[in-house]
Amino acid sequence: MRYGWIWILAVALLPGCRQDPVEEIRAPEGSQTSDAEPISLPPHSWPWWRGEQRDGVAHGETVQFDWTSQPNVLWGAKIQGLGHSTPIVIGDKVLITTADEKLESKSLICYEASSGKVLWTTNIHQGGFMRIHQKNSQASTTPASDGKYVFTAFIVKDSLYVTAVDLKGQVVWQKEAGPFRSQHGYGSSPIVYGSLVIVLGDSDGPGFLAALRRDTGDIVWRVSRANEPSYGTPILAEIAGKPQIIVGGTGTTSSYDPETGELIWSTRGTARTTANTPAVAGDLVISTGGYPQNGSQAIQGDGEGDVTDSHIQWEARERIYVPSPVVYDGKLYAINDDGIGICYDLATGERLARKRIGGNFSASLTIYGDQMLAPDESGVMHVFHADPEFTEIAQFRLEGTGFASPVFSDGRLFWRTSTHLYCLVPPSPGA
Repeated sequence: MRYGWIWILAVALLPGCRQDPVEEIRAPEGSQTSDAEPISLPPHSWPWWRGEQRDGVAHGETVQFDWTSQPNVLWGAKIQGLGHSTPIVIGDKVLITTADEKLESKSLICYEASSGKVLWTTNIHQGGFMRIHQKNSQASTTPASDGKYVFTAFIVKDSLYVTAVDLKGQVVWQKEAGPFRSQHGYGSSPIVYGSLVIVLGDSDGPGFLAALRRDTGDIVWRVSRANEPSYGTPILAEIAGKPQIIVGGTGTTSSYDPETGELIWSTRGTARTTANTPAVAGDLVISTGGYPQNGSQAIQGDGEGDVTDSHIQWEARERIYVPSPVVYDGKLYAINDDGIGICYDLATGERLARKRIGGNFSASLTIYGDQMLAPDESGVMHVFHADPEFTEIAQFRLEGTGFASPVFSDGRLFWRTSTHLYCLVPPSPGA
């Protein structure tokens, strides 16, 4: 038994071992969605991760960009620090999160959409940086806005903190949502729903899903999840006639009631670890994973309880891990981490295309009109026709690498690289 105590200590320190579940908080009786001011967004907003309809599609009128290797850059603003979060657009403001390794600060920056002028910078946290994967950053989560406040989610000293900042850059409230033990960092973006802002805390310790009041930051409900790290953002959608939050990871795909946090249904799969956002097409949920298992599931979202044996419509074994899939014209599109374009028929799961694009990808496809855009990690923006062949229209490169997804607002493309925030516009008539 000379080394017995070492073995006991080693087992106790294994990730996920002997970790008590996070303390749960149950929602009070009655609806929580009528307690705060209504969400009010200016026209042409891209207010949170994957856009206003949370699907990675630019809805509304589009303009013709005529993409070439020399895009028309209206402005480019140098970014202090590093982050992989995608920009959001609220009226005449573009906002990003960033982290400065030297100062060990985490900030929210607001730019004027027409000029790229920095309107304000708000320091959200100082110190307490977490351990991260080499491909992650200390500011990888996209902020979200209800039109009045901007919400950020950061890990500081083994806790997940949510902060509300008004559109003048003043911190309104800051609250700890729950504990978080980092394996490779954090990547899940906040969700705005009714009077709530909802965050996922799947970590290398006690995991949780929590809802905080938009106006005060008070926790309304919090439910525990498995001790498994996962990095994706849930999706909020109307499915089978009711709002549902769909969460991948921890070896399951699960649906929760956003009002109360109660589990509605779950399936086994697709993977223990996910790093992207599921897609929704009507009542069909498509969940994908990439570690250690590969695969995708299409799940009918009208069930209750464990629906593994009854509601999976189709499955596929292709790896779609970090980049999120997007639904367009009855098909599911994605470029996976290894630079392979994949297209499935939504109804049947038939694979319609598997095409090598080249490079490595962490950003997700964005649909604009009948085109798809995504940058690879080296910083090359790829523009495709939205067809199963991934017919390439153009490539272009600006300064910096490419981990953030492109977003559109009012006929303008906003793209954040590792060094700059850019605004691209169509060429002037006659140019």
